Amino acid sequence: MNYRIAVVGAGAIGLYYGGKLAHAGLDVHFLIRGDLAEIRQNGLTIRGKDENFHIAKVNCYNSTKEIGPCDLVLIAVKATSNEGIVDLIPPLLHERTMLMTLQNGLGNEEFLAGHFGAERVLGGLCFICLNRVSRTVVERFDYGHVVIGEYGRPPQARTHDIASKFKECGIKCSIAEDLALERWRKLVWNIPFNGLSILAGGIDTAAILADKDLHRSTTALMQEVIAAANQCGHALPITVAAEQMKRTETMGAYKPSTLLDFESTRPLEIEAIWGEPLRRAAAAGAQAPRLQVLYSLLKSIDRVRQAHEIEKRSS
Repeated sequence: MNYRIAVVGAGAIGLYYGGKLAHAGLDVHFLIRGDLAEIRQNGLTIRGKDENFHIAKVNCYNSTKEIGPCDLVLIAVKATSNEGIVDLIPPLLHERTMLMTLQNGLGNEEFLAGHFGAERVLGGLCFICLNRVSRTVVERFDYGHVVIGEYGRPPQARTHDIASKFKECGIKCSIAEDLALERWRKLVWNIPFNGLSILAGGIDTAAILADKDLHRSTTALMQEVIAAANQCGHALPITVAAEQMKRTETMGAYKPSTLLDFESTRPLEIEAIWGEPLRRAAAAGAQAPRLQVLYSLLKSIDRVRQAHEIEKRSS
């Protein structure tokens, strides 16, 4: 099947994966608002270690009504924008439209299922070091692997079909037998590195690894998340922590996405990455004191920052 694909969310993730699919010849349509004129005029450039290509003509629009019904919708907005997409999705739907969230954290599949039906929903976990370096350029520093799975179901024929399409377009892709388990596996990395990069004063992954105390805190947080996942019924081995620390060593001086959001004064995905995992851990009877501290500090910092931004705009 030659899918008609919509990409909702024109940040680094949406532009990169949508760009890969479009470059390979798939029928891809982007919802773009703030940078619409620039991308229409200059196209989209993707560059990285082993890839460098330019899409001169990008199918991009400022309304999902202009895009119309699609077979697959890739949702790449920040989890903080979920309420805002409720009115954007309906024009993209036909009877069998699939919704795949590429968002971080927990709760995104449940949100989509609650509004549009669980049978439509899939999830994709993006293991990638990626930044949007300008309005029309996305740069990949490392990795690029996507793990896709069905929400609350084992893989279906459509899951395998999507994975095959992604692979044909040069996207490394595998299928998760248990999407919820893989969500927790990714949180083992996201919870410590995204959080500590902000709390330690805006530092990258290499600086975290190089600091003895931060290295120890990262490992302890990883172990706590693994314990919480197991308590919630998701069997993650303790070896995942060492595996992810070793993987991080190859990234170099990488700034996690939440740090970039913080530096750009964009809303932080605090609830999806820290709040919801903490609530699920507590409901299952797991002890997560380090995660609780991290969550509380990030909320406090974000409140102060937002108040400062409001004051700055009003002065």
